[in-house]
Amino acid sequence: MLDIQDVSVHLNHKTIVDGVSLRVDENDFFMLVGPNGAGKSTLIKAIMRIHKYRGRVLLNGRDILSIRPKALASMIGVLAQEHQPQFPHTVYEVVSLGRYAHMKGMFGALGREDREMIQKALAMTGLDRMADQSVLTLSGGELQRVFLAQVLAQDPSLLILDEPANHLDIKYQITLFDIIREWSKAPGKAVLAVVHDLNTALCYGTRALLMHQGRAYAQGDVRQVLNRDNLKAIYSVDVAQWMTDLLKQWT
Repeated sequence: MLDIQDVSVHLNHKTIVDGVSLRVDENDFFMLVGPNGAGKSTLIKAIMRIHKYRGRVLLNGRDILSIRPKALASMIGVLAQEHQPQFPHTVYEVVSLGRYAHMKGMFGALGREDREMIQKALAMTGLDRMADQSVLTLSGGELQRVFLAQVLAQDPSLLILDEPANHLDIKYQITLFDIIREWSKAPGKAVLAVVHDLNTALCYGTRALLMHQGRAYAQGDVRQVLNRDNLKAIYSVDVAQWMTDLLKQWT
């Protein structure tokens, strides 16, 4: 579904991403992992066409540079870390914005298919009973679910996550990733996620790319990539032993 070929990003005369290639296939929950400054979010922004890049990015076999922005928005959904709504829109109104890329014209009205997709997204995220509630009254975890519902209503082929649960309580982290994992199992769907939490990557990921200093250090099955030797080499600490020691505190 997503094929990144030898992509490099240079910002302010500095190479941030250096010749990275990866492929995300249907039903993948692909994890981008690595320490701060490894180039993960920059690579994501290249895919989103925020940063210029060298190399090629293909989506379902098409070069993303040849796809019009509105059409691309119907194919790729993005869920970022934080959202700060300023107006008392209802949950339903915010989720309905996910259908914009599918509407005809700037002021197109919601059709039957749009309303069905919105209701489906609300149901998937457990927000049915909160549809008429102002988003200004919601907790951080509830608000992140609203924006997840907005992305799901968009009905993209590829969902890109940029640390979406970084600031959430553990309950909401689990809820969020459980919902996304189920969504990724549907035909024609896949997820590319930037995560810092290695436990999350191991628990939910199917495949992974471990990045270091802008380059791909290891890629493949998530458990093969996030092995003790690779993590120790990248993080300069025995991560596996440290996590094992932490678990002992609960026994």
